[in-house]
Amino acid sequence: MKKPKFKFIYSISVVALLSSCNVPKVMHVQQIKKLPEEIQVNSKDLKGKYSRITLEQWFKDPDLNSLFNKVTQANPDFQIARERVDMANSLLRRSKTALLPTLELGALISADHYGKYTMEGVGNFDTNLSSNIGEDQRISTDITPNYWIGGRSTWEIDAWGKLKNKKLSAQKKFLASGEGLRLLQIDLITDTANLYYQLIALDKRLKIYQENFKLQQRAFEIIKAQREVGKVTELAVQQFKAQNNNWLAEIEHIKVEIITVQQALATLTGEYGGEIKRGTDLLPTNFEILNKEIDVTQVIHSRPDVASNYFTLEASHADARAARAAFYPKIDLSATFGLNSFSAETLFKPASLAGQLLGGLMVPVLNRGKIKYEFNIANSQQEIAFLNYQKSVTSAFNELQSVLKQTKIYHKVLELKTEEVQFLDRGIEVSNDLYITGYANYLELINSQRSKLQAELDLLQFRHQNTQNNILLFKALGGSA
Repeated sequence: MKKPKFKFIYSISVVALLSSCNVPKVMHVQQIKKLPEEIQVNSKDLKGKYSRITLEQWFKDPDLNSLFNKVTQANPDFQIARERVDMANSLLRRSKTALLPTLELGALISADHYGKYTMEGVGNFDTNLSSNIGEDQRISTDITPNYWIGGRSTWEIDAWGKLKNKKLSAQKKFLASGEGLRLLQIDLITDTANLYYQLIALDKRLKIYQENFKLQQRAFEIIKAQREVGKVTELAVQQFKAQNNNWLAEIEHIKVEIITVQQALATLTGEYGGEIKRGTDLLPTNFEILNKEIDVTQVIHSRPDVASNYFTLEASHADARAARAAFYPKIDLSATFGLNSFSAETLFKPASLAGQLLGGLMVPVLNRGKIKYEFNIANSQQEIAFLNYQKSVTSAFNELQSVLKQTKIYHKVLELKTEEVQFLDRGIEVSNDLYITGYANYLELINSQRSKLQAELDLLQFRHQNTQNNILLFKALGGSA
């Protein structure tokens, strides 16, 4: 004959075996497409391997770095993201406590009046007639009090890993929220840098128009002198005046754009307008980066958008495993201990010490359909998380490849445009001399001025685009260390 405890263990095993039948499997963990080992940027003089640098090393302008600090402190979206990270941290800490037993300490007081024809009423009356009890064991039959002081504890035994996987999911979600905060920070940095350098570009554009207007005035004085002696007609004077007004109008329009960009930067920093302190140089091409060997896999996975999606994918795996564990029996242990008595006088006597230990095993039956649907949802969330992860990796690689190649091209364009401006600077001097000596007409003088202005504006535009490309390179490489 089997002993009772072995019968109990045998019964648990049978129940667990039956409940494990037809439990669906967690979706197989998919692998993303293999990344190319390197990005071809046609560089022949690579010097060492790339490693992430600090924000101050990438953006060396002290005024810009001061703006970065203001933005991260004042921006409400960034503050909201910080709160979400704190929430994720609290959820992680809560998930850790789920693996531990609970313990509550307290006291209970109750009073019951039992009817004469109830089992409790008859039992209490009969007990008081017994000769086996002492005077302090007699029960009040009118109002029966009950005093209890002590503690009670419950513990869910994580036999199938449900709580462990919930804890793992919370951990990965916390890491994902941290990467989300870093992504928002990088977005704020790039937005701030773009506006800051747009402001510097507008300053330079304004200066180009102002300097060219001065040159135009010199040519205009020559034209007026020529008209006085009858060498040119009034038409030449009017055309110069029209061009002057066009440039003056453009100067005023640039001032409006400067005010608009300054207001946008003030909004990012949480200030009520004001002048934005700024430097005079656009962001140059970072050849330190271009001339380093880039570990593509490492760089791609250091980006916060990719890392966040990766941690979300891992969290979804853990959620699916936790959802699968819900099909198995739930095993609980509970215990109460303390002092219990029906009279206040005897409550603190050693004989009032009482306790209870209870074990439970519950198998889902009617709610099995609900558990199945929740598992299917968790499996679908796994698939969505994988697709988002794959998408972020593909986008990150193509973005990095595009930015690196564009940076090389911009550098060549800037060299050509700089030479063009130098040629046209010399052309202005030549056209003025030729006009005075009669070898050029006023239209050639006007065209040389326009060509010089347009070439300088084009050079500034390409320098600004190169700056924007270098800001995007900062983001494509995963931001600062």
